[in-house]
Amino acid sequence: MFTLNCNGRLLVADKPLVMGIINATPDSFYAGSRQNTEDSILQQAELMLRQGADILDIGGQSTRPGSVKVDEEEELKRVIDGIAAVHKHFPHSFISVDTYYSKVAREAVDAGASIINDISAGSIDTTLIKTVAELKVPYVLMHMQGNPQTMQQSPTYQNVTSEVLDFFIQKIEVLKQAGIKDIIIDPGFGFGKTIAHNFELLRHLSVFKIIPHPLMIGVSRKSTIFKTLGITADEALNGTTVLNTIGLMNGANIIRVHDVKEAKEAVTLVYACMHLGE
Repeated sequence: MFTLNCNGRLLVADKPLVMGIINATPDSFYAGSRQNTEDSILQQAELMLRQGADILDIGGQSTRPGSVKVDEEEELKRVIDGIAAVHKHFPHSFISVDTYYSKVAREAVDAGASIINDISAGSIDTTLIKTVAELKVPYVLMHMQGNPQTMQQSPTYQNVTSEVLDFFIQKIEVLKQAGIKDIIIDPGFGFGKTIAHNFELLRHLSVFKIIPHPLMIGVSRKSTIFKTLGITADEALNGTTVLNTIGLMNGANIIRVHDVKEAKEAVTLVYACMHLGE
């Protein structure tokens, strides 16, 4: 399906991949994802890898709506030792660092990370794109309207799907000019979008397949699920599986999740449905 050059190692995907979320934060919206010590990060990484995670995404900054931004030094304290520990104990694992700071990206790669997952598309730290190009690692390009502090105040689009698509087309050219070769696109569910916008993006997800880069979605336990169902994030696992299944059926190549086991089952069943017996 696709390959990614992860700091000299090839990540080869013949079916959709699962990226497990490890939040080294005290305030991420889903309390079950918070791992605030090196030991807890390592334990969560071991569990997710045992359940079949293809990539581990470690981040030290909550980007939920209205979150308080922390500086790069605090983010470094939260993630670097954890990344180094996971890399030491599981050297064959593929680690992504969820950051928009170039210093964090550089030190994370030195510690063992091999993918940069940036919610800001290089708009917060303008040196990040150049840094990623120098590091020669894959880059997750995500769409966000506004910033985490303001993005959900009044998100507005004429046509959310076409506007996100246009953003990708323009930004990918910038990334290629900078020297970034491996790009993953992420429509940014919940990042400056209403519930209606998120559902529209999910319905029309296959539109993004005209872009020749892997497509990642992150809907896990988000408010689109729990507000629609009238439940909490803690209760949103089943809803997450439903939306991940729709995403996979519509062309998602990577699903970013809190719950790896259930996500892997969704991938296996969707893949079997679409390919077995052909």
